[in-house]
Amino acid sequence: MSEQLRVGMVGYAFMGAAHSVAWRTVNHAFDLPLPARMTVVCGRSTPAVSAAAAKLGWESYSTDWREVIARDDVDLIDICTPGDTHAEIALAALAAGKHVMCEKPLANTVAEAREMAVAAAAAQARGIRSMCGFNYRRVPAVALMRQMVAAGQIGTIRHVRAAYLQDWIVDPEFPLVWRLRKEVAGSGALGDIGAHIIDLTQYVTGQSIRSVSALTETFVKSRPLPAASSGLSASGDASARGEVTVDDAALFLARLDGGAVATYEATRFATGRKNGLRVELNGSLGSLVFEFERMNELQFYDATRPAAEQGFTRILVTEPDHPYMDAWWPPGHLIGYEHSFTHEMRDLIEAIATGADPAPSFSDALQVQLVLDAVSKSAESSLWTEVEPVFEPV
Repeated sequence: MSEQLRVGMVGYAFMGAAHSVAWRTVNHAFDLPLPARMTVVCGRSTPAVSAAAAKLGWESYSTDWREVIARDDVDLIDICTPGDTHAEIALAALAAGKHVMCEKPLANTVAEAREMAVAAAAAQARGIRSMCGFNYRRVPAVALMRQMVAAGQIGTIRHVRAAYLQDWIVDPEFPLVWRLRKEVAGSGALGDIGAHIIDLTQYVTGQSIRSVSALTETFVKSRPLPAASSGLSASGDASARGEVTVDDAALFLARLDGGAVATYEATRFATGRKNGLRVELNGSLGSLVFEFERMNELQFYDATRPAAEQGFTRILVTEPDHPYMDAWWPPGHLIGYEHSFTHEMRDLIEAIATGADPAPSFSDALQVQLVLDAVSKSAESSLWTEVEPVFEPV
């Protein structure tokens, strides 16, 4: 590797833009052992990807991800494409000796995710690192939440409540974009946003989901076909519609391996909710609550205090000794969504530079995929379903 971490990013839409902000910012915010270089961005359309390269700050562009992987001046492949391409790109990159950053969920199926985890473990033995992009882990208040749980400040965790609520497809005339097609997205709200709260709750509690009882629902069964540029043909008929093949909402109960019980709700039909991610932990000694729409805050209830002093306390997570915050502004000056990705890239770069194993690993992401699979099976059977164990790749 050179004295820089030279990055090739595949995909430049929503997640690609978020990752680009992180790659542009990380060198300036943190003192890194290995500075990042935005070498090349890849997309299918020459006009679109060339414009994205100029706008997002990439040195060059390509329309062939295989060519990007083959380049000698690329050390890491950042995968920001729909889920149906994750496995093929990641496996090729690992085989070529490139580090890999892959957006969540890791893949569309357990079989793909397992193959990726096995390949990542084999590459790790050669010094090649890989990480899955669950960015909410890097919100400082979430990282503080994990620290407080690990320190025993809320005691034994008994209840976990997690919800991720959006409303962007409430309109039945919203078009049939790729996120509503199972062959591209893998699943709907379950994999898109449910994966986040599955990973988040397991991260902050240190417990893994053991079994689930689930239901899913698709409220709007068909939608207008989008323009041909999206990969579907509207056949010139403005009234043409296609079938929605993913869930609109997923709800499930869960048992965690540390003894806690949990409820999860992921929906894109919560009218009025734009990005309402919320996690509450109830323990024997207190409770913690995180709400992303107030992402710089953590609510803490300390049941060990005298009754006259009890009540939820608002912790403003902006102090320099809070996770990640020493890189930013004076106390009380807030940070935003994009910072979670910058923190993500910082942790990945430091792991690569020091030879450490970044987290979440592909094996960690496989475990989330196994939970998603158990939820899908439970919703189909209406039965409690065990989550398959993750066998460490060898």
